[in-house]
Amino acid sequence: MNRYQLIESLVPILEDTLVICNIGIPSQELFSICDRDNHFYMLGSMGLCSSIGLGLSLTTKKSVIALEGDGSVLMNLGSLATIANRSPENFVLIIMDNGSYGSTGDQATYTSESTSLAMIARGAGCDNVIECSGIDTKELLGDVLQQRVPSVIVSKIDPGSQPLPVIPLHPIILRERFRSSIKS
Repeated sequence: MNRYQLIESLVPILEDTLVICNIGIPSQELFSICDRDNHFYMLGSMGLCSSIGLGLSLTTKKSVIALEGDGSVLMNLGSLATIANRSPENFVLIIMDNGSYGSTGDQATYTSESTSLAMIARGAGCDNVIECSGIDTKELLGDVLQQRVPSVIVSKIDPGSQPLPVIPLHPIILRERFRSSIKS
């Protein structure tokens, strides 16, 4: 299972949640699969998806899911310590770990070698860290959302990106419709 297939499998569960999606191709993939007002497509700020998701989850009672790549998490490992120490019950970080920087040409990340983001998250103090295959992610996400357990899910998937056009909506439009979905 690659990232596109993983995102496609998760879309039915994401309907009633606020979703922050990683920059570049992951956002383009989510947009092409199912564009919704409750999806915030990051168009910049690599490494900050989890931080934005955490901040949002601390200001709302709605469930918040951050879909972030392994390369982005590696750029902002400090966010895992903050997630561990704040642990809002409505926040789930899904790390789509394909062992590569998918938006820039699939160059290998250290997770394709000996680095384990699940071990780093546990070391940062995250209580509910689940490492699983992409195929098992949908069911596990459904469980943690139902139980309202703050979680980090490291979803191991294959590298590769779906060639897609850029998101055709202006960033201000994306921001405003997402703001409206937070308030509704």
